[in-house]
Amino acid sequence: QVQLVESGGGLVQAGGSLRLSCKASGSIFSINGMGWYRQAPGKQRELVARITSGRSTNYADSVKGRFTISRDNAKNTLYLQMNSLKPEDTADYYCNMVIAQYNYWGQGTQVTVSS
Repeated sequence: QVQLVESGGGLVQAGGSLRLSCKASGSIFSINGMGWYRQAPGKQRELVARITSGRSTNYADSVKGRFTISRDNAKNTLYLQMNSLKPEDTADYYCNMVIAQYNYWGQGTQVTVSS
């Protein structure tokens, strides 16, 4: 059984920063792609950023230049550094990992950016 646990969300003023973490635990041999998604109230879940096992990254246009995704394979942990936060970044953020060809999701962490 694999579990993903996110942390680092919270309330921040516009222009501020937060760092999200997502740690995987359980029966893990190797982790392929990892990513962060978010879902704002009344909206569909959307991709924020993804990182491959080779550390190639891609970002949503709305966060390019402000967010940075990274991974620590030794710790089975995924990160998202979020800078210059905007009120429109307010959402529940979910991590996703592909482990042995199965998709796993975290429970979500809430990010609220006040204007």
